[in-house]
Order: sequence, then structure tokens, then C-alpha cells
Amino acid sequence: MTEQHQFTAILAKGSAVPTLLCGHCRSILSRSRIFRNKGNQHQDMECKTIGLCSADDCGAVNCCDEALAGVDNPEHLFSIAS
Repeated sequence: MTEQHQFTAILAKGSAVPTLLCGHCRSILSRSRIFRNKGNQHQDMECKTIGLCSADDCGAVNCCDEALAGVDNPEHLFSIAS
């Protein structure tokens, strides 16, 4: 079994559409793989929103709370299709 590490997602600067990047490999986190972590239902971590990296050989779990704090309307991010 592999050990899973938590990373902190990064808000891409200068993007017209709010874009989160993986804190491990800097790949774009797909909106379809960003989840609310209500009651720690997805991951056992102190994080309200998580993003799972889908890049080959990465698969990192990212806490998106800090990155979403830089978005004017974080709720809008969830309404945009990937």
C-alpha cells in the first residue's frame, strides 16, 4: 500500500477562469475532481475542499481551502463545467 501525502493547491495567476493547480506536480486540477469535504467524508483531513490530481504518476490529494480564499466567488468555481 502506498502512503498518501497531502499537498496544498495553488491558484493559477493571470487565469481568466479561476484555475487550481496541484501543489505537488503543478498540473491543473479538474473541477470534476474537486470535492467538498463535509464531515471528512472524502478524506480524513482538516480541509473543507479537496482536489484530487489526475495527472499520470501523481494522484496527490490537495487541500484547496487556501487557494479558494483567493477567488472572489469560490461558489462560482463549482458551477463552471470542466
